[in-house]
Amino acid sequence: MPNPVPLPQSNPHTPNQADLLVDFLHQLKIDTVFGVPGGAIEPLYDALARSERKGGPRIITARHESGAAFMADGYYRETGRLGVVCSTTGPGATNLITGVSSALSENVPMLVITAQTSLPKFGRRALQDSSCTAIDTVAMLKHCTLFNTLISHPDQLRAKLIAATMSAQRKPGGPAHISIPSDILRAPATAASRCHMDLLLNQFIFNDDSSVARLCEKLGRVDSMAVYIDGGVGAATASVVKFCELTNTPFVVGLTGKYWVDETHPLYRGVYGFAGHESARALLRGDVDLVLAVGAAMDELSTAGWDSHLLNTKLVHIDNNLEHFARTPMANLHVGGDITAIFSHLISFVREQLLRGRRWLCCDPDARSNLYGGYAQLEDQDKCLGASAPVKPQELMYHLSLKLPPETRIFIDAGNIWSWMTHYFCNRSQEGYLRSGMNLGAMAWSVGAAVGSAAANPRVPTLCLVGDGAYLMSAQEITVAVQHQLPVIFMVLNDGAYGMVMHGQRLGGAEPVGWELTQVDYAALARAMGVKSLVIHSTHELVDLDYQALSRHPGPTLIDVRLDREEVPPMAQRVRDLGTTPGG
Repeated sequence: MPNPVPLPQSNPHTPNQADLLVDFLHQLKIDTVFGVPGGAIEPLYDALARSERKGGPRIITARHESGAAFMADGYYRETGRLGVVCSTTGPGATNLITGVSSALSENVPMLVITAQTSLPKFGRRALQDSSCTAIDTVAMLKHCTLFNTLISHPDQLRAKLIAATMSAQRKPGGPAHISIPSDILRAPATAASRCHMDLLLNQFIFNDDSSVARLCEKLGRVDSMAVYIDGGVGAATASVVKFCELTNTPFVVGLTGKYWVDETHPLYRGVYGFAGHESARALLRGDVDLVLAVGAAMDELSTAGWDSHLLNTKLVHIDNNLEHFARTPMANLHVGGDITAIFSHLISFVREQLLRGRRWLCCDPDARSNLYGGYAQLEDQDKCLGASAPVKPQELMYHLSLKLPPETRIFIDAGNIWSWMTHYFCNRSQEGYLRSGMNLGAMAWSVGAAVGSAAANPRVPTLCLVGDGAYLMSAQEITVAVQHQLPVIFMVLNDGAYGMVMHGQRLGGAEPVGWELTQVDYAALARAMGVKSLVIHSTHELVDLDYQALSRHPGPTLIDVRLDREEVPPMAQRVRDLGTTPGG
């Protein structure tokens, strides 16, 4: 027999700067990086491959760089750890911009790593050159990041990684970008000393004790209050609701505040602003002495176009993001600091007052009857409880409210789903499991974000709610869930239209143009990608869905829901704000 040909012996690997970067991520307890490969970023992919074999950070490859950034966003929302996304130079970096911009709008801490061609090639028209003398990606990303830099020498990498990490995680958080030439990624690296990662991750929040004391004085003088809760409240929700219970104070929420409250609470009065409830508007229009706004960015959608029933001299604005105060100059008091700590102090004050016989009045004791079962307006019972084909959106939201396991992570895409979910879905959790990218409003955000969240925690149910228009922008990302056997349920609301555009044009009297989509069998499309799928034609078929079983399936499931597109979403306020109606 001939002697077998000997296999080539690989040389021992000498650690390089890419290895140093991956080790830094490992110290931050980051176990997953999202990205798309390419020539210039290959050294980082090599380092991640070596890392994964040793149980360290791994790479999950998306199908488009913007999808990778959305995945890093979802990873942060599930873990609370820095989302990390990487891309190659040139078009890889420019493709990231929408996903990174969304993270900035949502204050999502993210480390964005882009490659460059090697330094000697700068300015020489190298393939995909994105240096300062070509398609300057560092300059492009400057406007959608909190920290932005080019690494021009290997000795800079560690110090700039530390600066980027601290910038991304300060209040308010956001993306930080470092761009690294490929030759620097390959440069040899000596073992770096360990960082004090707890120092890098520490949030330095200073409470304004004098303002808290002034607020206590106000509480002692008023008889009735209302509380407005928005998305910045986060985990402080329990303390805020406890304050409301002790003082007999009804509360409303902004759009993202909805994600943090149990909407079945007896003091809850609904959503204020876009797609909101009349009960919430009635509360703030009523006879109330003081309105406490908590964790509120005071953006257009959450304030009904900066309505004066909320933004007036009765307002006390409480927030951990001092930038938000710039939008409430009319408030009689601003209280900055950690929201949980502030309300802990307020609760102590209230309990002392209660022991002395002090009481506060509920300014609308009968208003709870204005909400139907915690889901929607009383007059919409027939829409929620009906049984139709195609499925009415109200029926779908009512069904999801009842059937979804309480621990389900729900990712809501841009479009009519915002309206339907805001008005008709009843959230029963204070954990922030409802998630959206509503500030930038990037279509297809939910598809990548749901994948990133499931990659971080595949043990809990994950539902992606996406319109057919948005899904067409990013359907390929479902194959990432197939590849990594992530049990994400993708529910496509299939009405053959850009629904928000269609209804916006109708409500505003505009020309009917550009909203029609082709009819697509998304279940068949998913099956071609190796995805378990089914079609829902009627409300009766929804009843048989077992979300727990679907979440145990080793891989994604796509549910193609044939939706009645003629139902008008509760978005008239948005159309008026766009100025498309007289007096809007």
